[in-house]
Amino acid sequence: MPEKPQDIGKIVVVMPAYNAGQTLTQTYRDIPREWVDEVLLVDDCSRDNTVQIAETLNIKCFTHRWNRGYGGNQKTCYNAALESGAQVVVMLHPDYQYDPKIIPDLVLPISQNDADVVFASRFLGNPLAGNMPLYKYLSNRILTWIQNRVQGTRFSECHTGYRAYSRNILEAVPYERNSEGFVFDNEIISQFILAGARFREVPVVTRYEKDSSTVSFGQSLKYGLAVLWTLLRFSLHKHGLWSCRKFTFETHHETG
Repeated sequence: MPEKPQDIGKIVVVMPAYNAGQTLTQTYRDIPREWVDEVLLVDDCSRDNTVQIAETLNIKCFTHRWNRGYGGNQKTCYNAALESGAQVVVMLHPDYQYDPKIIPDLVLPISQNDADVVFASRFLGNPLAGNMPLYKYLSNRILTWIQNRVQGTRFSECHTGYRAYSRNILEAVPYERNSEGFVFDNEIISQFILAGARFREVPVVTRYEKDSSTVSFGQSLKYGLAVLWTLLRFSLHKHGLWSCRKFTFETHHETG
């Protein structure tokens, strides 16, 4: 494992949690603590013992009084991380689907001023080997292809839940305007593109087990339609045909 650069600033891992009691401990223990200054968990009104386990692990925990959804959870995560003084924010799901040990790979491009946003891509490897459901694999491939065509990008995957952001890029976009649901991930990508963010991808190995968080086929279909709607609004906004408040903001930001 590479050594953490001395001048990188505070690195904060945020974990958007919902019923993650069975996997939280393993996820937390695999985080390379020599690279991470603080771990924050936001519990989205779980019905299990997620909060109690977080407290036994001495994780700083924030709780929602009602279930806001995945996007709403991320908003609280990023607000809390920025308020704590984070210079790099890593979003890691506490369901142990993604490998926490590669956090240095996500952080280094940002610390070296080579990127503002780093994605951990399942498709730089073979996600089917980790038991990714076939419908999820195919829908991911199709949606990513469409997104790359519409947005002029070349991502191997646009739908990973494991990401690192610089403080500057998070402060440059109005993510609070985004959806409270799963499509938040794609809305913030669109905002980053408009803000001129520099992107990188690193490979990650994933596991899909019974205790891993995953959405149903019906939820995936709803998510896919929401992604296409986001792309349509992004395209119309970019070409000046229909102004969208999510994408209306000052696009200059400092890198590094």
